[in-house]
Amino acid sequence: MAYKQEEIKPYTAEGEKGAQVEQMFDNIAHSYDLLNHCLSMGIDKRWRRAAINTLKPFAPKRMLDVATGTGDFAILAARMLNPDSLLGVDISEGMLDVGRKKVLQGGLANVVKFQKDDCMALSLDDDQFDAITVAYGVRNFPDLDKGLSEMRRVLKKNGRLVIIELTAPRRFPMRQLFWLYSHAFMPLVGWMISKDKRAYSYLPATMEAFPQGEEMQQILEKAGYRDVAFKRFTFGLSTMYTAKK
Repeated sequence: MAYKQEEIKPYTAEGEKGAQVEQMFDNIAHSYDLLNHCLSMGIDKRWRRAAINTLKPFAPKRMLDVATGTGDFAILAARMLNPDSLLGVDISEGMLDVGRKKVLQGGLANVVKFQKDDCMALSLDDDQFDAITVAYGVRNFPDLDKGLSEMRRVLKKNGRLVIIELTAPRRFPMRQLFWLYSHAFMPLVGWMISKDKRAYSYLPATMEAFPQGEEMQQILEKAGYRDVAFKRFTFGLSTMYTAKK
């Protein structure tokens, strides 16, 4: 099944979405962390901690962070959960290079590893991980169903999946305020700092198009996940999904 956000591409209507997303994140890797925390006014840090806290009762020892980007979520998960190993994968080598430097600076190189990989066809064996996390990455999947299926394939039986994703509020007045913020302020600030005019128009567009709430819950259940639940944060600006294989 095709979803609306899969049709949205960063640069041109032609060409494969995954390649354009890789190019986009390579272009903005140098300023991604600064913009990410600035544009969310730091609230994203609270959302990340809430997502990781859902895994504490399960004490995962082997973890996978998909669409890891510059590794912020992976590094925080390693510190909060103390797994034996945590692998972060992403299609952007530029983002991963930033993450590798942060891991070294944080003294976590013995736990956190990064590798370039495509979440549409992970180069990983079946049934490997106790927990898989995705922070703000699933809306960039060229094929959402395929990406969810791949993550389920490499997850152990009864392993946990946690997804946290930016979403567009649907109620007045946050819906109207978010529209102004995402269509005026975000593209302008994003362009001024990252120098990529299209990236920070593409990102809010995918937020608005991405299935959320009950719809995303049904998509996860269709992909074979069990005990699927979701929780909205900050008037619907972010939504967390939890599930198990």
